[in-house]
Amino acid sequence: MSGYFITFEGIDGCGKTTQRKLTATWLREQDIDVLETFEPGDTALGAKIRNLLLSGEHVPVPETELLLFLADRTQHVREVIQPALQRGAVVLCDRFSDSTRAYQLAGRALNADVLEHLLKTAELGFSPQLTLWFDLPVRDALLRMRGRSAGGEATNRLDEEQQSFHQSVSDAFVAMNASEPERFSRIDAAAGVESVQRQVREIVHVAVQDILA
Repeated sequence: MSGYFITFEGIDGCGKTTQRKLTATWLREQDIDVLETFEPGDTALGAKIRNLLLSGEHVPVPETELLLFLADRTQHVREVIQPALQRGAVVLCDRFSDSTRAYQLAGRALNADVLEHLLKTAELGFSPQLTLWFDLPVRDALLRMRGRSAGGEATNRLDEEQQSFHQSVSDAFVAMNASEPERFSRIDAAAGVESVQRQVREIVHVAVQDILA
């Protein structure tokens, strides 16, 4: 039995992590086998890569940043995602290749035509069947991030990038949504948490209805 692979994507501050957790709880209440995971860092090796990427202790050049994210992904797919899908689980993944396209290829202005094959190689043949894109204006996302920081939540190196960087990332998600409407589903992330979760459930229910039946 094969599982179902759903990714949660969007700019920092869009609320995707909260929605991933709520969605997992909802699916488990229906006796669905669910794996929650995230990138970067959800393996022992990946945790070390995450620290290198986000701590700010060492700032990688854009190409190194890209390759570190891809190394984390390859380990993540082989160690976590592949086994879950093969046992028939619904995999809910917080960030995947689309984040790399948005943050590294677009945000860092790397050559997407040249580097796209590296992204596909790192997936090891496992790509999402559904991507939930949490669409939130950059200004609103930055306000949320500042509020979290003021409340004592730690920030990372990418959180602290200039607004222009986050706008480039946001624009990349807009473009991906337009180019792959069969995979992407836009979520209005400016709404309240309950309203956003209702949007998610409507889309996910249709996508995995054979499992939910």
